[in-house]
Amino acid sequence: MLLAFVNGRVLQPAGFTAGLAVIVEGSRIVDVLAQDDPRVRGLMQHDLRGQLLLPGFLDTQVNGGGGVLFNDNPGVESIHAIGRAHRRFGTTGFLPTLISDDLHVVENAIAAVQAAIDAGTPGVLGIHIEGPFLNAERRGVHDAAKLRELDETGLQLLTSLHGGKTVITLAPEMTTPQMIRRLSDAGVIVSAGHSNASYTEIRAALTQGLRGFTHLFNAMSQLTGREPGVVGAALDDPTSWCGIIVDGLHVDPVALRIALRSRPHDRFMLVTDAMPSVGIDGNEFMLQGRRIIVRDGRCLDENGTLAGSHLSMSEAIANAQQMLHLDLAQCVRMASEYPATFLGLDGELGKIAPGYRASLVQTDDQLNVIETWIDGRTAEPDR
Repeated sequence: MLLAFVNGRVLQPAGFTAGLAVIVEGSRIVDVLAQDDPRVRGLMQHDLRGQLLLPGFLDTQVNGGGGVLFNDNPGVESIHAIGRAHRRFGTTGFLPTLISDDLHVVENAIAAVQAAIDAGTPGVLGIHIEGPFLNAERRGVHDAAKLRELDETGLQLLTSLHGGKTVITLAPEMTTPQMIRRLSDAGVIVSAGHSNASYTEIRAALTQGLRGFTHLFNAMSQLTGREPGVVGAALDDPTSWCGIIVDGLHVDPVALRIALRSRPHDRFMLVTDAMPSVGIDGNEFMLQGRRIIVRDGRCLDENGTLAGSHLSMSEAIANAQQMLHLDLAQCVRMASEYPATFLGLDGELGKIAPGYRASLVQTDDQLNVIETWIDGRTAEPDR
C-alpha cells in the first residue's frame, strides 16, 4: 500500500521545501513528487499539517534511556527499552553503547545486539563499544579496573557482530597501528577517544583506518602550542568524523564554533552520550556501583566527574542551532545524514529520497516530536 506524506515542509538538499509529497511503500521511500502531481491523487495520505518532515535522527552513542543502562543488563529487552525512550525525541536509529567492562560483558552485549537485530528490534543499527581499550589517564568516569590492552582475544570479539555496525572507541596509543588496520579491514569503525595520544600517534592511526573521534574535546589530549594532541589532529584532518555533545556543558559552545570553522561541517555529527535519565523523571541512577546524580542537566558522580549526558537528540539539534549559530537544516543533517555516512549507511538512511528507508520524524518548528516512523512503521502505543 502506498502512503503519501503531504502538506508539510520536507528537508531536501536545498533546504525545507513545501508542496511536496513523499511516497512510501512498506519500508521504503519510493518517490518524492510535487504534491499536485496526478500520481498522488487517490493515495492514502498523512497530513503533516504544515509541520516539518525530517529524516530520522541517528545516534551513534547511547548508553541508556528510559531508566535503563545498557551495561546493567545487556539484553534485547534493554535495547528495546532504550530505543523506545529515545524514539520519543526523534531517534529512529541508534547504537546501544557499552561503557568499559569485562570482556564477558562485552561478549554478552554483542550477543544481545545480534539477537535484537535478528528479531527486528526497531532502530538498532549495531553496537558502540566504548572501551575497555582506553588510556587510564583520560578515562573520565570509566572504571580503571576494567581497562585493558587490545589483544587477539579482544580483536576476535570486536569483529564478531554480523548484520550490524560495530563502532569501537579506543585510545590509539594503547594499541598498534597494525591492530587498528586489522579492525578496519574487518569492517569495524574505529574511533579515538579517552586518549592521551600525541598528534603523531593519531596521524599514524588515521593512515591505518581510524575513522572518527568520540565526543570531541572530552577525555582527550588538548590542542596546545607545541603539541596539537588528539584535538589538534582531529581538527587538522578533513576526512574523519567528529562526534560532538552539544549541551553547553561538555564543551563550551565557543570551542565548538571554532572547531566548525576548521574543517568541513559534514564531518561533524551530533551524539547524545545519553544515560538512563533521558526519558524519565528520576534524577539519579547507578553506574557500575557508583551513584550518579542528575543536577542542572549534568550527570555527575560523587567526584563531580561528568558521566555521560542527560541529552536527547531533539534537544541536541535545538542546542546546535542556538549555540553554534547554524541553520536548522544543517543541524538536522548533523543528526541524520552525516552519522549515516560515518556508519556507511548513506545509501539507506539520513535523507528523504527515493530508495531510502522510510525512517522519518514529524516535528513542529520547536522540534517537538509529533510522530516517528522506523522503516515505515509508526511507534508502538505506550504500555
